[in-house]
Amino acid sequence: MKYSIFKDDGMSRWRKKPSRVSVLAALPALLIALGSPAGAYAADEPPPPGEQRSGLSGLIGLTDNYLTLGGFVRTWASMNLQNHPETSRNDAGTLQMLRGSLELDAKLKTGPLTWTAVGRADREVLTTYQKDLQNLARQNTPGGPGSSLLSQYNQTELREFYVDADVGDRVHLRLGKQQIVWGETDFFHPTDLIQGYDYRWRSFVEPESDEVRKPLIMANAKIAVPEAGGTLQLVIRPGLDRKRDIGNTYDIYGGRWSVQPFQGVDFLSGIVRYDYDHPYGKASSPTGGARWTGIAGPVNYAFSYLNTFTPDPVLNPAANPIGKSPSGLLGDFFFPKINVYDASVSGQIPVIDTIVNAEIAYQPNRYFNTGTGLPNGTQGTGPVIRKNVILTTLRLDKELSLERLLGTNAASLLSIQLFDQWIQNFKSSDDIVAQVGWSAPAKRHDTILTAFLTLNYMNSRLNPSLAGGVDISTGDGFVIPSITYTVGNHWRFLAEADIFLPRHARTSPAQLGQSTYGLAGFGNHDQLLLRATYQF
Repeated sequence: MKYSIFKDDGMSRWRKKPSRVSVLAALPALLIALGSPAGAYAADEPPPPGEQRSGLSGLIGLTDNYLTLGGFVRTWASMNLQNHPETSRNDAGTLQMLRGSLELDAKLKTGPLTWTAVGRADREVLTTYQKDLQNLARQNTPGGPGSSLLSQYNQTELREFYVDADVGDRVHLRLGKQQIVWGETDFFHPTDLIQGYDYRWRSFVEPESDEVRKPLIMANAKIAVPEAGGTLQLVIRPGLDRKRDIGNTYDIYGGRWSVQPFQGVDFLSGIVRYDYDHPYGKASSPTGGARWTGIAGPVNYAFSYLNTFTPDPVLNPAANPIGKSPSGLLGDFFFPKINVYDASVSGQIPVIDTIVNAEIAYQPNRYFNTGTGLPNGTQGTGPVIRKNVILTTLRLDKELSLERLLGTNAASLLSIQLFDQWIQNFKSSDDIVAQVGWSAPAKRHDTILTAFLTLNYMNSRLNPSLAGGVDISTGDGFVIPSITYTVGNHWRFLAEADIFLPRHARTSPAQLGQSTYGLAGFGNHDQLLLRATYQF
């Protein structure tokens, strides 16, 4: 699996994008005009029995209609714990990120239809550290997004907007912009491939995956088949999304999550570009899949087929083009379409009182870049080849009774996960690179072990946790100690340290990086994060 670090929105420059958040913000005023207060219940639940509902019920003439509102205001502040070699000053102790978000959620039931909208606005302050990175990009690789970092972090968008409806007793439909999750893993997502992730501002360490997952416009149908004890899910993405919404998006423009030693280097200044119209991966082409989930005795199982885009981009090299000629100096990144065949099983093992989840996915004809021995800066620009890949995950979840030992008030959760990517018919002579621009060769097996332990204190309002992971094949790892504190029904506080343990970090662009793999790219990226959330 890849976990390496790396604006085209299709809008006319003469058209002003409408503010979706302002539409959501107007809903409380609508409630006041209707003479009904906004409910205090969650946005994804109907009001409790007996509570006054929105005046829309009377307008529509149906007593079971309602309008609920919710959301959160959140702020992050992170500090560098180490000095970055790319900048001229000592960055240790400097403010790395200062970010704020407002999310508004609305749910409206009108007869047989239930409408859901989620809007979010993100804003950041350009810290001194980020100004240094932006100035480096402007001096050395001008013209790309790295010359205006806030353009990558400040966003206002309607993240989700869909309608739910039941068709008969067996079919449930959801149509519109939404998130669909297949697979059950944290940190890395080998089988959750329907949608990509936006890792530009927080990489893979943000606790809530739905905050970085990219919603897509899809038709989602779940069909109950009680005779077979299961449910068939059909997903169709017609290709109406923005081009940039497919695949994973990484910081390859020199920002705070660029890999060492390329902070302040903007590869999107013309060195490489994104190609969303490549014949092997056209963003507007439809994708979709089918998934069967069922129960067989004490075991839950699932089978699925998915036609989607490769989550991480592949380089179409200028020196060895595939499908079309690229426009970037070294080439263009594109997201080839792939087929994924997946099976999973989960259940409890009574002897050890542990929930076990195992999953295997087969991806035929995946694209890989080659050229580990090419001149520095051009590694990976050899011919593109195709290989079959098998991805496996194994997860163990167990509740530990640590009340007497650690004084917790409830059982603690321990989760251990193993991820493996196995390249079939692997030959070292194929010369596959682990990452474009690095000389490190890919391995037959790329295996990562992760684990986390969460404790509960003060009636489970205070939750210390420890998470970590290690790349078994390279020894690179990370450790994330954190603590969350809940105050009342609205406030949530988080303090977290992200500690990276690279064994072979690349400290200079002059180095070839023959032994530097994905996690080692986070060398000198240690940071302390504080986050406060007010939910309403």
